[in-house]
Amino acid sequence: MLKINTQAEWIDRANAVLPAGGFGNFDPGIIIARGEGSHVWDEDGNEFIDYLIGSGPMLLGHGHPEVIEAVLEQLPKGMTFFANNAKGIELAEAIIDAVPCCEQIRFVASGGEADMYAIRLARAFTGRDKILKFEGGYHGMSAEAQMSLAPSRQVNFPQAVPDSAGIPEGVAEQMLIAPFNDLEAVSALLDEHDDVAAIMVEPLQRIIPPLPGYLQGLRDLCDKHDVLLIFDEIVTGFRLAYGGAQEKYGVTPDICTLGKITGGGFPLAALGASADIMKHFDKAQVGEEGWLMQLGTLSGNPVASVAGLKTMEVLRRDGVYDQLRATGAALQQMQVDALTKAGIPHQVCGDETLFDIYFTDAACRDYRSAKHDDPHRNTLYNDTLRAHGIFKSPGKLYPSFAVTEADLEQTRAAVEKAVDAISAA
Repeated sequence: MLKINTQAEWIDRANAVLPAGGFGNFDPGIIIARGEGSHVWDEDGNEFIDYLIGSGPMLLGHGHPEVIEAVLEQLPKGMTFFANNAKGIELAEAIIDAVPCCEQIRFVASGGEADMYAIRLARAFTGRDKILKFEGGYHGMSAEAQMSLAPSRQVNFPQAVPDSAGIPEGVAEQMLIAPFNDLEAVSALLDEHDDVAAIMVEPLQRIIPPLPGYLQGLRDLCDKHDVLLIFDEIVTGFRLAYGGAQEKYGVTPDICTLGKITGGGFPLAALGASADIMKHFDKAQVGEEGWLMQLGTLSGNPVASVAGLKTMEVLRRDGVYDQLRATGAALQQMQVDALTKAGIPHQVCGDETLFDIYFTDAACRDYRSAKHDDPHRNTLYNDTLRAHGIFKSPGKLYPSFAVTEADLEQTRAAVEKAVDAISAA
């Protein structure tokens, strides 16, 4: 008789073979067995409404039938080739049609890769080395990206603080760190440093929205100082709007990175820019010295490409983003209503398509201000939500198109329980 492992047994097995018992991504105390639509189940059969959705890529929900059909049609034709394939070319065309800054793209397998190559591309194009990024901004796992991502100590700007062991000290010398939403700080740094290749920014930094005019201000400063502007749209691409943050905010960067939704739940990401910038991937155009080597075993994988193509087709249909925003607005309002009624200080931070609650009266405008007055309150709130069937990150809530009215009602009940828990604490 086949033995079915309990979740506790799987956790024990994980602790034996995985550092810290996990993949490094999420709470290793839960083992997900399967997902369907807006729900996931753990290995003990507990069911949750999924507001993590794979950290963003499952915008249509788990197992969307049209995406599954496209993938199953592709599988017998081949899973990967390390060569050009028609579906990858079609996906590149669709991305270029959708994203304002892209005239050409290159595929990679992860958002972290895309961000790493975007930094390298900016350096190749400008001939400069320094990169300006924002404290708290997440751009993957490269050495540059791991500067001042989540520093536990506050230092004077623009000093970079490494968030990981194993990074040479010299990397920090090539990074300038500024506070998000502060144009004056950026302007002063660009006046002082004439060797900046690019400013790299999440247009919606984690869940912190840009102040009105901020992104255009960055665009103007980059133009003034002949610096490239990189939008990290790994999260915001095809989420904030079909054309991503570039469409929503009306600001076009020089380079952007895309991931998560782009692959329809499969490992695929991309970076794109004008043909003039992207020529550095073509040795025939720029020669040995200007050439940026880039390759990857799964880049442009046809299975991921068909999943991405079908996802994008669904997203182009009338009313889909109105539906997503309505769902997000409902999720925001139910929490605001319950917390306000209980007299608990809070701020909704983010966009209807991606947000969370900070337990504070203070405005959340950058890494240092976007925090809870009492972190334990946030822990208790999220633990109570989990106990009542809500699966989410402790710092983000991702709405999806699969969320139903029944899901919203169950979420509302869970929110009321969570508010009661922190009121009683």
